Formats: sequence, C-alpha cells, structure tokens
Amino acid sequence: MSYDRYVAIYKPLHYGTLLGSRACVTMAAAAWGTGVLHAVLHTANTFSMTLCQGNVVDQFFCEIPQILKLSCLQSEYLREIGFIVASVLAIFGCFVFIVLSYVQIFRAVLRRPSEHGRHKAFSTCLPHLAVVSLFVSTDFFAYLKPPSLFSPSLNLVVPILYSVVPPTLNPLIYSMRNQELKDAVGKMF
Repeated sequence: MSYDRYVAIYKPLHYGTLLGSRACVTMAAAAWGTGVLHAVLHTANTFSMTLCQGNVVDQFFCEIPQILKLSCLQSEYLREIGFIVASVLAIFGCFVFIVLSYVQIFRAVLRRPSEHGRHKAFSTCLPHLAVVSLFVSTDFFAYLKPPSLFSPSLNLVVPILYSVVPPTLNPLIYSMRNQELKDAVGKMF
C-alpha cells in the first residue's frame, strides 16, 4: 500500500506503467507467499517440538513464545528462535520500506504549491500510517515489553490488544474520509 501511495503521489504520470496488473499480482503473490511460508515454517516447527512441561498454554490461543516455554530440547528452542529472528528481519525490512516510501511521499507533498493538493495527499496517506502504526505498536508492546511488566493477567490481555484492536479500528480509520461517517461520529459526541 505504501508503494501504491508513493507512485500515485511521487510519480503520478508513471502510475499506469509502474503499477499495472502484473506489478499488483507480483506484490500480492509476494505478500501471500511470505505469509504462507512464515506460517508453514512455524507450524511445522511447533508440531515437531517435544513438550515436557505439560500442555497448558497461558494464552487465549497458542502463541509461539508460550509454546517455547514448554519445550524440552534446547535445539528446538534455538531453531524456533532462528525462525523468529528471520521473521523479525522480514518485518523490519517491510517496515523500513514503508518508512522510506512515506519519507519520499512527504517530501513530494511538501514541495507541492497547492494547499488543496497537500491536504488531499495527506488525507490519503494518513489512514494507512495510522493502521500500520497501531498494528506495529501493539505488536511491539506484546513481544518487547520489559520483564518488569510481567504478570499473568497482562499476558492474557495483550494478545487480545493486538489481535482485536487493529482489525476493529481498520474500518473506522479508513472510512474517516467519508463525510457521512464524520457527521455520525460528530453526532455521537
């Protein structure tokens, strides 16, 4: 999505050639392919692990860090940590790509002479940035919270935070450009 916004704003005359159907299919296939590969690797590794500390996971759903706590063998633990590191690197690469795309977009937008053009470009980009920021910040809090914040009840609530809040707020964030929705929200408050 950030590349789409980048091309639409930074190179509008080349939009049709840079983002044709072939480019869109390639980007969608890459996104789906990496997601499926990521899921298959973690699932296969999880089912091959030997669990020696029972089979009760302190979560609402099976999450990799919770399953790692139940693992017996150090080699299985290290293999899964390797998968997690690879996942973090892939996510970081995507995050850097998004940030660089938006830096270029904001540079192009701020050079526009028209106030209306800047407003239109920002109103197109800000919902995507809000959704990405919401998802990334809840994930970072879930996985990178300091050990001093450890509590069983917090460990039960945090997965709900990042698995429910971003998808619930997505439609609201993306539809805030809709005047009817703005009027309805205004009436509620």
